[in-house]
Amino acid sequence: MKRHRTLIATSAVILVALSAWLLTSWRTRDRFRSTADRILLLVPDGTSFSDPKVAMWLDAGSEEGFHVVPVHDSDFLRPLWGESECAGVILPDSIHKQASDLFIATLRRFVADGGKLMLVYDAGTFSLNGAFATGRSRLSDLVGVDYALYDKLGDRTIQWNRVTSTDAIVGRMEIPPGKYYPFHAETKTAAARDDLSSPAGGKFETELRRYKYGDLEYPSFVTSGNYTGEVLFHSSHGLVAGENSYQKGSVLFVNLPLGYLKGNTDGLMLHAFLKYFAGRALSLPYLMPVPDGVGGLVLNWHIDSNAAIKPLQEMSSWKIMQQGPYSIHITAGPDASQAGDTRGFDVEHNPVSQALIRRFLSLGSSIGSHGGWIHDYFSAHVETDSPRDLEKFLALNKNALEHVTEKPVVEYSAPNGNQPPWVTHWLESHNFVAYYFTGNTGMGPTQGYRNGERETRDVWAFPILHLDRAAGFEEMSTEGYPASEIERWLIAITDFASEQQSVRLVYFHPPGILQYHDLVDRWMEQTGRLKAAGRFRWYTMTELADFLNSRKQVKWKVAKSGGLITVEATHPRTLDHQTWRLPLSRFAEPRVVQGLANVVRDNDAWMIIAGEGKYLCFKAETLTK
Repeated sequence: MKRHRTLIATSAVILVALSAWLLTSWRTRDRFRSTADRILLLVPDGTSFSDPKVAMWLDAGSEEGFHVVPVHDSDFLRPLWGESECAGVILPDSIHKQASDLFIATLRRFVADGGKLMLVYDAGTFSLNGAFATGRSRLSDLVGVDYALYDKLGDRTIQWNRVTSTDAIVGRMEIPPGKYYPFHAETKTAAARDDLSSPAGGKFETELRRYKYGDLEYPSFVTSGNYTGEVLFHSSHGLVAGENSYQKGSVLFVNLPLGYLKGNTDGLMLHAFLKYFAGRALSLPYLMPVPDGVGGLVLNWHIDSNAAIKPLQEMSSWKIMQQGPYSIHITAGPDASQAGDTRGFDVEHNPVSQALIRRFLSLGSSIGSHGGWIHDYFSAHVETDSPRDLEKFLALNKNALEHVTEKPVVEYSAPNGNQPPWVTHWLESHNFVAYYFTGNTGMGPTQGYRNGERETRDVWAFPILHLDRAAGFEEMSTEGYPASEIERWLIAITDFASEQQSVRLVYFHPPGILQYHDLVDRWMEQTGRLKAAGRFRWYTMTELADFLNSRKQVKWKVAKSGGLITVEATHPRTLDHQTWRLPLSRFAEPRVVQGLANVVRDNDAWMIIAGEGKYLCFKAETLTK
């Protein structure tokens, strides 16, 4: 009898444990089911989801408007997990070099059964004991080309290369003109960009570039074999990125260390490939990063000294003054290069400077702080001197501008682009919301990482756009870019911002713009036409940073039932101006079930533009592909 009771008790314990495991498994499955658009980021067991190498992917997903959800490998391997309930899977670089044979086999089955995989660089190239696979990567068959050829190549397995593509591909990747060079402004339409045989589309070979230094090299694995997928980027050592079909599924292979690059102020490629994967391969709904779905530009003026006064007065009759608002940043002190030189803009004592500031304010522009009090001195010492000695210059500049404008100064630009991390932390502690940045070039506003760590919580970096090596007008003149090419670039980046419904930043110094009066007037005619058509806006850093911080508080999910999706969204204050975009090829016209919103057809998508209210629900039928 005692033995019988023991067996019953043991069975009860086992039953309870099994029930708990099943409940956990089904809860895990239901958690993934609750939003059918989730992209799973696979993370090794034991790795915290708050690890910066994980967090940067989650931040990127949030900024791009998609649901990227971290999942430990053991969850992915559970038989009751139901991997088909996710939209796609990302296997990231750096943090996921090691993987078991069982994990690799499960991943292969996931793709073979129709799953979509984004495989990045060195992910899964090592076994759990740290050894690389014999011959080639265990994932080479999924990718469609051999890589990680350690046995054959040894320390030459990874090579640094210049990365090239075509106008058609970089257009689809939403990389702005000037970040790739040469660019061809006539490649405008989506049809031309997608037609690789079109003379206006795919034939132009182009190369990724960087500000000031031009040539840009990235590390990638040497690849071998005939790639049967679509090549997106390549180098002299083989495939850098491509899409390949594998049985019922597909693999986007990115042979670049995307996470490492983002952690070190080069986040464009991670963001570009993430959006490409979510938008192109998965056709997912997304929350747009601009109010009302209207793209545009931030025009950032840098006023260093009193040398800007005459150019500003001359510009007062230009067409540029009939538009805006702009982000106008000023070094406020009486000196420019060194103490006592009296060449500063001197906002507290110079009535001409004050009159110019009042004019800018009357046009709705934001006045920001450009460095610390003495432009050249601060720039020369900001990275070498003690922060304690230089913080006073930042405070003097901010206080003087606030005294004259009678408004908080909350946006910033670094003289000569010199911004060590301590400055960013000072900005955060003094209620700034945005700063111009010479890292992450080509990107829209982002919450930056430096040395692999997130820098701030609610302060947004606004990376610059550049034309090959130059960004400001005076740099373009010095570097010898002809006016015709500068004008083509301005037209191209404006079309880019409008068509991609995103925001980018362009900056200049008033003395450097004077020789381009006619060119700038024609540019303003273009922006004016697009603005009148509701396709373009000028934004200030403050306006957009405030919008993006509000956007972070939006909670939304996608539920799927049969051939219908339901999107629900909430906000603690208001959803006003938040906008969702659904691909026309995948969804019928959405209908608003509860809350206020306008549904607009926009080229190849539906836009659902929220009005006032804390809750919104809309539904849309899915179309058979």
